[in-house]
Amino acid sequence: MNWYNSLKKSSLTPPSYVFKIVWPILYTILTIAFIIIWLNKRCFPFCYPLVFFAIQMVFNLIWTTLFFVYNKPVWALIDVYLMIIFTIVSMIMFYKVNKVATYIMIPYLLWICFASYLNLYIVLNQNY
Repeated sequence: MNWYNSLKKSSLTPPSYVFKIVWPILYTILTIAFIIIWLNKRCFPFCYPLVFFAIQMVFNLIWTTLFFVYNKPVWALIDVYLMIIFTIVSMIMFYKVNKVATYIMIPYLLWICFASYLNLYIVLNQNY
């Protein structure tokens, strides 16, 4: 965390406790959306929307490693953009199966878009 604390961050960067509140809520929302689609009869025996959902979740997990473990904000920025793309594709595909699953993912999409802004700010404002 010392590396992170030394970075020039946007004035819009929330305090660290906000992330500890927001992420569990978002992961709960994502779990609910996943279950809604998983249990839908139109998504059996194989569910393409969940493939894209799983891909965006992999990008979600990779971002933390790239940013905080390897201290690679440029790579993390590329990752978060891919996460956004796959989240949007997931939401479009979810919409065809169950609209509620799509709507409840909107806060997550907004949050990762905000996270991409924070990540971009860090990339553009450091003296590497």
